[in-house]
Formats: sequence, C-alpha cells, structure tokens
Amino acid sequence: MITSYERRLQRLELISLEQRRLRGLLIETFKYLNGLNNVTMERLFERDGNVRTRNNGQKPLLRNFKTSQAMNFFPVKIAATWNQLPENIVSAGTVNQVKNRLDKFWTTNPPSTTSY
Repeated sequence: MITSYERRLQRLELISLEQRRLRGLLIETFKYLNGLNNVTMERLFERDGNVRTRNNGQKPLLRNFKTSQAMNFFPVKIAATWNQLPENIVSAGTVNQVKNRLDKFWTTNPPSTTSY
C-alpha cells in the first residue's frame, strides 16, 4: 500500500529520508577512504586484503562484534552497503562523480535502506 508520503515523493521525484541518509553516509565513506576528510582512514576502516575475490577495489573489512552497541558505529553500519556498490562508483575521482553515479545506479537498483 502506497502512503501519501510515498505518493508525494513520487510526484516530486524525490528520494525518501532514509535514502538521503544512506546517500550521505556513502558520500562520507568515499571521503574517508580517499583521504578527503581530516581523519585518517585507518582510524575508521580496515581494508580487506583479500585479492583473490572480485571486489570494488576499496573494500572495508567487516568486523564481528559481541555487543549490539558496536553495530551502530559508523564504519560497521555502512561497510556492507559500501562493499555492494559497483566499481565505477567507488573508484570515482571526485565527490560529485560519486553523487552522480550513485543517483544513476539507484534509478535502476533502488537502495535497501534496511541494510544499514
């Protein structure tokens, strides 16, 4: 059943609040992984060193934690979603390229906002 909120989003050709949040997290992840923020990447993410499998080239390592509180930490929350993105998005040269490619990718593959 389509709610009035979803109908308004469709009519205005906008994405939902959850999708905007996810988009923002993915853009921040790109900035961290490419050194565009004042925080070193190693403080937040550990790269997956597995070169035998195909990946997008910038694959943060997924960690296992015993507490549920750790699952709300930014790198843990976004790593699985980032690892599912195609290589042309994560290997973009600028933030604007990431935004444009992500929006284009989402037109054919809508994001699952329940995964983050």
